[in-house]
Amino acid sequence: MTENWEQVLTLAFYMVATGEPAMYCEDWLLTSESLPCGNMSSQNISELLSTITNQQRLSFYSKWGELRSESEYVALDVTSISSYSELIGDVEWGYNRDKEKLPQVNVCMLFGEKSQLPIFQTTYSGSINDVSTLKSTLQLASGLKLDHMSIVMDKGFSRKDNIDGMLDDENGIRFLIPTPLTMNFTKKSILGVKSTMDTVDNTILTGNDVVRGLTKKMAWNDKHDVFTHIIFNAELAYRLKNKLYGDVIKLKQEALKNPTNPELVIAFNKYLSIKKSKKEASGYTVNILHEVIEEELRYKGSLVLISNHINNVQEALDYYRAKDVVEKGFMKLKNCLDLGRLRVHSDHRMQNKLFVGFIALIIMAHIHNVMSSHDMYRKTSLKKMFKTLERLRVQYIYDDRILFPLSKEHKFIFNAFALSIPL
Repeated sequence: MTENWEQVLTLAFYMVATGEPAMYCEDWLLTSESLPCGNMSSQNISELLSTITNQQRLSFYSKWGELRSESEYVALDVTSISSYSELIGDVEWGYNRDKEKLPQVNVCMLFGEKSQLPIFQTTYSGSINDVSTLKSTLQLASGLKLDHMSIVMDKGFSRKDNIDGMLDDENGIRFLIPTPLTMNFTKKSILGVKSTMDTVDNTILTGNDVVRGLTKKMAWNDKHDVFTHIIFNAELAYRLKNKLYGDVIKLKQEALKNPTNPELVIAFNKYLSIKKSKKEASGYTVNILHEVIEEELRYKGSLVLISNHINNVQEALDYYRAKDVVEKGFMKLKNCLDLGRLRVHSDHRMQNKLFVGFIALIIMAHIHNVMSSHDMYRKTSLKKMFKTLERLRVQYIYDDRILFPLSKEHKFIFNAFALSIPL
């Protein structure tokens, strides 16, 4: 990729600066200074996306992973990107996370939780679920030379065979993952501490929330124990309880009016006992199934996280909450970098457009980190900052390049990004 790196980086710059489709890059370059990249017409960009090889992409990910080899937790998640193309092999119908009625490709990405920088990405067929991607992604990521990598995952990956595989892995995968409330292990963990959980000694602070939490070492299977972090949010549990109570009362009121309402029959059968009765004017008696409600509320407000190396509930919860860096990364990838749709028509170009998007995401993540660290969002937004920079003008007289005077806003931006202010 060394022979066309200027074009790749220019396209990434364009995606960050505008978020517009690549077909307009040539127009953008007419009024913007950039690297010496030659003609960036729509046709040339299409040809560029055909030239980057799979080996070149993997080489970049490997070198980038080695550069990012500081010890930090790594968040992992999957998103769907839709496409109209029928020529991309990985674009298939599947569970679409954006609820769009389009075929899709799944993008799996690793993000550093402290650095907030993307580390690695790979794609899978749109019909493959989150669980199926985990093993393959971890195998691919194992070559990135990330020291002490620990994967933080969401409940989409919480399946017993997944967790068994990580515990058995000979490379010693370190992980933090929530277990679903429907899992027997989760129920056993919660019920085992429920009567002793609500004490001041078990109180932990996380963000603006005050919750209860404790850690127990528990047997996961015959071979492995895991650190089990049980967290209970009393305020959340109370809100959920109130909502359920209110919903059930509304159901009862509807049932008294029309006990055979076809739109509500499923909910009626779940929460109510409706029987014919000659004594009632409506011809029916309606009673609430209290035991059903109590069972549904039994685990509300609870969260169980398991790990094979984190032994402190505060640390576990903080790292789990920090994983939203991946969701924010995906949001930027799809909404700010024109990757909500894949406007390409081959597997190879699709992979390379996502690769250029990955480089653009690195740039955008760094810009975001700088803006956050200098409290710049109080005065400006990312889009407004780019608009401010667009007002910079240069004039060429013979061979002399003359930069117009910088405003206070320009100087503020240059200083924040540790850039030399041009004379």
